[in-house]
Amino acid sequence: MEQYLENPWRGRGLNGFDLLPLSNPQEVAHLLQRCPAHAPTPLRNLPDLAAHFGIAQLWLKDERARMGLGSFKALGAAYAIARAAAATQADDLSQALRGHVYVTASAGNHGMSVAAGARLFGARAVIVLADTVPEAFATRLRAKGAEVMRAGQDYDASMKAAEQAARDKGWTLLSDSSWPGYTDLPLRVMEGYLQLAAEAAEQIDQPPTHILLQAGVGGLAAAVAAHARQVWGDGPQIIVVEPDAAPALISAIRAGMLVDADGPVSCMGRLDCKTASMIALAGLARDADAFVTILDAQAEDAVALLAAHDLPTTPSGAAGVGALLAGLRLSAQARVMVILSEGPEGG
Repeated sequence: MEQYLENPWRGRGLNGFDLLPLSNPQEVAHLLQRCPAHAPTPLRNLPDLAAHFGIAQLWLKDERARMGLGSFKALGAAYAIARAAAATQADDLSQALRGHVYVTASAGNHGMSVAAGARLFGARAVIVLADTVPEAFATRLRAKGAEVMRAGQDYDASMKAAEQAARDKGWTLLSDSSWPGYTDLPLRVMEGYLQLAAEAAEQIDQPPTHILLQAGVGGLAAAVAAHARQVWGDGPQIIVVEPDAAPALISAIRAGMLVDADGPVSCMGRLDCKTASMIALAGLARDADAFVTILDAQAEDAVALLAAHDLPTTPSGAAGVGALLAGLRLSAQARVMVILSEGPEGG
């Protein structure tokens, strides 16, 4: 464990951060009932791994097959687009957003969700990739019907290009992060992730004592934490896990405001975000009990451990387990829930 910070804002949140994550999954569930690709993902009870860590129970919410896209992100941007399509009240939802263009930057699964959602409802998707993103990912996006643009050497540069394209061409920017003046769509992206949290709450046989949530900009972690507090109150200890190379949330919590974190490139690519989402930070400041960072090597060890148990994933997907390997101290009675957020690369 590289950094460990008890949350000084727990229960009250940060001053001046008034827009919080939603916590009620009802609207998400209603829309997903109309989606033929939707099915709940499993919550796996893993006694062998629990014994390995010396705890009572370990549950993994397994998102690797979510809606055929291989990640929890399938619930986010695609839901925000579906919500826009439903609002048109069109008879044929498959063409409800014809002529509409969504643009975003992506280094991974968010772009796939935008592409899939746009195609379902007749819109166009334009995904901006940094020059460093492998061409294989661009090929996957094109297979989902997206147009791919290249811009810049890193994610931040590609996001700036996506923002500029939205302004210049009148397209709709659909980011999974939020910042002052840009909140409406990210709030809905995060709302989509509530489906995952609601399923886990229904599938689990008793409340967890600890919930380990990996975070990049923090959208997933904040949504799950908000719903967990609604369902279980203050009982579970909610711990947010970040790469030590990208300590966006822990740095912001320490400072009491949004900050830009510094660090090298992390192998936890989906979590390698240097600035937190404003809405996510507000929610996690209120709902999380602690923030920790782990090393790339610890995430890679978690990948190897999960692969040995027939649960292949990436360092980002394994980050919660990485926190256990990094020495997070838990009692023998601990009942821990972790999110296996994505399948292996190319899976």
